[in-house]
Amino acid sequence: MRRSPTPVAVTRRLLKAPASEARDAAIRRAIRQIPRGKVATYSQVAAAAGYPLYHRQVVQVLRKAGRSLPWQRVVGAGGAIRLQREMAHEQRMRLELEGVRFRGARVDMTEHQHVFRIWEL
Repeated sequence: MRRSPTPVAVTRRLLKAPASEARDAAIRRAIRQIPRGKVATYSQVAAAAGYPLYHRQVVQVLRKAGRSLPWQRVVGAGGAIRLQREMAHEQRMRLELEGVRFRGARVDMTEHQHVFRIWEL
């Protein structure tokens, strides 16, 4: 009888996964689908791209892309801005200019969360 891999084993395998241009392109497409005034979390972007456990790869794609993607529209779980110092302030300012409202330090996800329609990606 063959046992299914443990969650730790799966996570290790994912962390060691080789770079994939197809995966990165799918993540970039998903990020571009987020309209002005809406946000999505890192894990939602990864799932919409077809790689549900690759939320950390979304961060890497955003870092590599620089300003060519609407990076400000991707936030942490619960609408938290995960960037630090000046970049956190810039992200909040850009989102507010797009009409996104905050509740304290977090985006009001009930109003501004983007729902991906996978069939359109």
